[in-house]
Amino acid sequence: MKCAIITGGSRGIGRAVCIKLAEEKNYHILINYASNEAAAKETLAKVQELGATGEILKFDVASAEESLNVLTEWQDRNPDAIVEVIVNNAGITRDGLFMWMQSEDWNSVINTSLNGFFNVTNFFIQKLLRNKYGRIINMVSVSGVKGTAGQTNYSAAKGALVGVTKALAQEVAKRNITVNAVAPGFIRTDMTQDFNEDELKAMIPANRFGEAEEVADLVAFLASKKASYITGEIVNINGGIYS
Repeated sequence: MKCAIITGGSRGIGRAVCIKLAEEKNYHILINYASNEAAAKETLAKVQELGATGEILKFDVASAEESLNVLTEWQDRNPDAIVEVIVNNAGITRDGLFMWMQSEDWNSVINTSLNGFFNVTNFFIQKLLRNKYGRIINMVSVSGVKGTAGQTNYSAAKGALVGVTKALAQEVAKRNITVNAVAPGFIRTDMTQDFNEDELKAMIPANRFGEAEEVADLVAFLASKKASYITGEIVNINGGIYS
């Protein structure tokens, strides 16, 4: 059984990625979520409606212990399953000006995006290397490549993932494993629902917010065999706001 794991897969871009990969029916979809069980079940139902298989894995990627326990237990139950695709999508925002930022707002954002990447990818990396095939896709952000005022914590977490993507890509390329990052701009999801879209789209050359499905299409391409010579890349998908 070949599998793809999508962290933060219950909503937004993560859900769109689960659905897109399900449409292609190449993988059993592992939907990770931390708190919203109803949303995770809804995503699984959509995956199954498309004729694909999937299951839900509840753990907080920021917790090394929880990640290890749940993934080990899953692997023990499915000894023949091979995870070929890892989409590190889980992330949170705790926006605010740096001068007033509390350490918990700094740490929680870094822990989810950056340590979450480590906790999930490190668990599978040796298996990918033995298997001599893999696709690792990290969800970063325009904030991680350009920096966004009021988001020093989020920019730091996503900027660090940019560095990780470039470094790990060089370590594993000989084993037919690619590591890429996708850097969305303003995408219409729960995370951006409180933004003033009319005001912000004036800054975007494409004059609109992106859709989660558009990001999912890019992720699905990078997860495919067609993208085997693309690695260490940060692909901006932002309507021209920063490139």
